[in-house]
Amino acid sequence: MSLHSNAMHAAFQPDRGESLPGAGYDALRRVSRAIAAHHDTKELFRSLADELRSVVNFVFLRVFLYDKEHHLMRLHVSEAPGQPPAAFSEFPPEGTAVGWVYERQEPLVIPDVDKETRFPRLHGILKEYGIRSHLTFPLTTAHGRLGTFAVGSNQVDAYYDEDVRFLALVADQIAIAVDNAIAYGQIAKLKNELAQEKLYLESEIRSEMNFADIVGNSPTIRAVLGQVEMVAPSDSTVLLLGETGTGKELMARAIHERSQRRSHAFVKLNCAAIPTGLLESEMFGHERGAFTGAVAQRVGRFELANGGTIFLDEIGEIPLELQPKLLRVLQEREFERLGSSRTMHSDARLVAATNCDLQGMVDERKFRADLYYRLNVFPIFIPALRERREDIPLLVSHFTQLFAHRLNKKIEKVPSEAMNALIDYSWPGNIRELQNVIERAVLVSNGPLLRVSLADLKTRPASARGRAGKPESRAVAGDPQPIRDVLEDVERKQILAALEQSHGVVAGPNGAAARLGLKRSTLQLRMKKLGISSHR
Repeated sequence: MSLHSNAMHAAFQPDRGESLPGAGYDALRRVSRAIAAHHDTKELFRSLADELRSVVNFVFLRVFLYDKEHHLMRLHVSEAPGQPPAAFSEFPPEGTAVGWVYERQEPLVIPDVDKETRFPRLHGILKEYGIRSHLTFPLTTAHGRLGTFAVGSNQVDAYYDEDVRFLALVADQIAIAVDNAIAYGQIAKLKNELAQEKLYLESEIRSEMNFADIVGNSPTIRAVLGQVEMVAPSDSTVLLLGETGTGKELMARAIHERSQRRSHAFVKLNCAAIPTGLLESEMFGHERGAFTGAVAQRVGRFELANGGTIFLDEIGEIPLELQPKLLRVLQEREFERLGSSRTMHSDARLVAATNCDLQGMVDERKFRADLYYRLNVFPIFIPALRERREDIPLLVSHFTQLFAHRLNKKIEKVPSEAMNALIDYSWPGNIRELQNVIERAVLVSNGPLLRVSLADLKTRPASARGRAGKPESRAVAGDPQPIRDVLEDVERKQILAALEQSHGVVAGPNGAAARLGLKRSTLQLRMKKLGISSHR
């Protein structure tokens, strides 16, 4: 049964008659070609509107898409030449004709808008546009529901049953086009993000000497990088010396990346972070049942690093009973897993690091002399940040841009007052401390200037501490000093005296911590705060 009288339809479309099916199929083919030719949905619907007008009478064409995150129907495309702008571009679907079609997934045919009472708001909107009859279709693909497609005419009973069937086929094509356009837009966005990330990463890894993550141009750091370039191609053991936070792991990675082993694994192990009873298992692995809790076989770090590089950080913390096994794997390339008698082989290059005075520990019989000599083949001393102050502006800029990029902020300048304070500070925690300070500054900065909280820094000039962490009086006789400075000076003197008596050894029964009646971790924390290094 027709949706309206044939006489009324013929009054404004006299030329269709019996040729409608052929014209409809031709139009459908043209719609398919238009969909294949356009990725931009706005251009696509302008083209579709021209094609459809030759078959179906309408004065506007609209597509609404469902926003699942915000539970809204959003106007995606509106083709209504000569009509006022859309009154509602987004709205909740409940109680609307668009929501009715989206939820029920069936067409909504309104032959006479004046007689439609289910959607009061729709009635007002359509009357504003002079719309007298209206069709809405769901847009759905195999991937799910997308939204709705609607056309409207300024004639009452404007659409035949075959119009509804034809536009339903068109809606299926439009749904595919919209789905493809959404996917194309997402791919284009991801492609752009990848391109931006690539540019950023390329700028990050550039430096004058082409060291990816090492920032600096001072003579001190240049000399260190020269040593890295010299030893990297060989298989020699490297011992990295320096205070905590100076970047010893980055240097170890740089050695690995410039060696013939760079295509194999870089395996790291912090010897101070593993309980003594588990350190052997971490290094050499264990068999199932080797000890309580060993419910499965475990591969050790030396086995994982076979053919590559193993980085042992804080190597001075290795207990004496484990040192012969480490010496054996370095000399003979052999070891056994815990709970196994089968000899394993490992061709791993060792790069070790410590902030301890290993020579002093050897003298105190806290570290094996033969292992020390085996480690000390090519020592490289990594300077403290206070010994390469020329690099602080470069590091500040590097970390500022790094964290600004991660936090999607744009920071263009560091105030000169803040930069001078950063350069003047002694940085007992070295680069790691600087990195944390800059990350905090980027977090609290809202504009183009980096806001550094100078109260977080000790504003006393670093020169007052001395290069070796020894205090220098900055007040003339008789002038009162802040009580905090006096207490710090006394504490520093006591720690330095204990370190001197223990030959730089912090831990152990005769170490500085025991002499001061402190835990090792507590003393190390105080030394870090006061800028004292044990190896000095």
